[in-house]
Amino acid sequence: MKRKIAVLQMCSGIDAEANLATIRKAARRAAGEGAQVLFTPEMSLLVDRDRQRAARWITQVHEQRVLDELELTAGKLHIEIALGSMPVRAWSGRWANRSYYVRANGTQPVTYDKIHMFDVDLASGESWRESSAYEAGHEVVTVEQTPIGRLGLTICYDLRFPALFGALGDRRCDAIAVPAAFTRPTGEAHWHVLLRARAIEAQAFVIAAAQVGTHEDGRQTYGHSLVVDPWGEVLLDMGGEKPGLAFCDIDLGRIAEVRAQIPALANRREIPKS
Repeated sequence: MKRKIAVLQMCSGIDAEANLATIRKAARRAAGEGAQVLFTPEMSLLVDRDRQRAARWITQVHEQRVLDELELTAGKLHIEIALGSMPVRAWSGRWANRSYYVRANGTQPVTYDKIHMFDVDLASGESWRESSAYEAGHEVVTVEQTPIGRLGLTICYDLRFPALFGALGDRRCDAIAVPAAFTRPTGEAHWHVLLRARAIEAQAFVIAAAQVGTHEDGRQTYGHSLVVDPWGEVLLDMGGEKPGLAFCDIDLGRIAEVRAQIPALANRREIPKS
C-alpha cells in the first residue's frame, strides 16, 4: 500500500514564468522517478512583496492559462500536481491565496482558498498584513480519491488553527497538505512541532512543501519541507538551505495501524461552550 510522492522546495521569485518552468521540470523528474503526486509550496508562482507589481502580474496572466499548462503537464506525465498556491482575483475583486489540486485525467481541478490571514508583527521587526490585499476563504476542502487517499487542503498560517485540522480529521483525511512560506523566526520556533502535532491530532500524513532561502523581493523563508506520518514521525526533512526535489514513500496501511492503536478520532467529544 505504499505510494511515492515528490516534494518540491522552492525559492520562488518575481518571474512567474520562471517559477512555472521550475514546477514543470520538477514534474518531469518526479514522474520519471515514479512519483504519483507532486507537492509544491505556498505562492509557488509568485513571491513578491511589491503589491503593485504583483497586481500587474495577476491582472495580465490569466489564471486559466497557468492551469492549462499544469493540466497538460499532469496529463502527459501521468502525475497529479498539488500546487501549493498562487495569487488570483477573487469574485469580490480582491485577491485570493488559492491552492489547486490538478488531476492527471483532466477533470476540473479542486481549489482551496486560504482561510486564515497572516496579520502579525514579529519581534524581528517583520510586519505582515495579508488581509490588506487578500480575501479569506470560508470552506474546508478535501480532495477525494487521490493516489494517497482523501487529501485535506490547507495553506501555511492555517497550521496554527487546530479547529481546521480537527474538521479534516473528522472527515477522515488520509493526508493533509500544508504548503508554506514560513518566516525564519517563526519556522525556527514552531514549524516542526506544529506539523508533528497536526499529524498526530488528525492521525494522517502531513505533507508540507515549503519556500526556502532569500527571495528576489528580499524576504527570507525557513524551508524544511517535511513529510510527517500519523504517529508524528518525520519521514522527510529537506533542510533550510536550498531548493530541491525530494521523494518519500507513503505507507497507507500506517493510518489504520495508528487509528486502531489510539482511536482518538473515534473518541473525540464535542466540548460544551461556556
